[in-house]
Amino acid sequence: MWKDSTVALVALIVCASVIYKGYMNNNGGGIVPLESTPKQDLGGDKAPDDDDQNDVDDKTDDKTDDKTDDKTDDKTDEITMTAPDFTVLDYGGNEVKLSDYAGKPIVLNFWATWCVYCKMEMPDFNKAVENYPDVQFLMVNATDGYYETVETAKKYVEGEGYSFTVLFDTKGEAERAYNVMGWPTTYFINANGEPVASASGALSYENLQKGIGMITE
Repeated sequence: MWKDSTVALVALIVCASVIYKGYMNNNGGGIVPLESTPKQDLGGDKAPDDDDQNDVDDKTDDKTDDKTDDKTDDKTDEITMTAPDFTVLDYGGNEVKLSDYAGKPIVLNFWATWCVYCKMEMPDFNKAVENYPDVQFLMVNATDGYYETVETAKKYVEGEGYSFTVLFDTKGEAERAYNVMGWPTTYFINANGEPVASASGALSYENLQKGIGMITE
């Protein structure tokens, strides 16, 4: 009996590992070049397809300061971003815009502490922050005040020791600007402020590197 249970448990673990690997590498977190995507997909009327991995952690209808001081300087005034702009709060509670970070390639990630797949990919994002110092990583938290608060988000980030820049979307402005229907969702924006690619679902480190390559090449 014990031996049979052990074999069954091992088989279950192996099966789960295979499924997860397939999800990460083949389906979840697939990079979609925005050149081939209708423009309304990015901040327009058409929402991302819920049949993709965008449904991994959908909401229901019910109702350290050094992490934020990565903004670029005078280059901002020279760039007109085509990526939808928005206003959110930084780690210190100050209002900032996406356009404030123009001048560097941007990896824009939408996440929440209640999102399991968000937590799965965060170590890889933190690793990428260290390996790609010329890329600006902006982790936009779904701070709706009901499912998520600034306090719960900060507690999680600080507990994990993450060093990426965390922003708080307390009014849902960023979420609406990018038609975020599921979490995590990631956009890759080049140094000219142009959205180049997007990904729905958890990203493997390999796919994250692929996206970064598309905005730094």
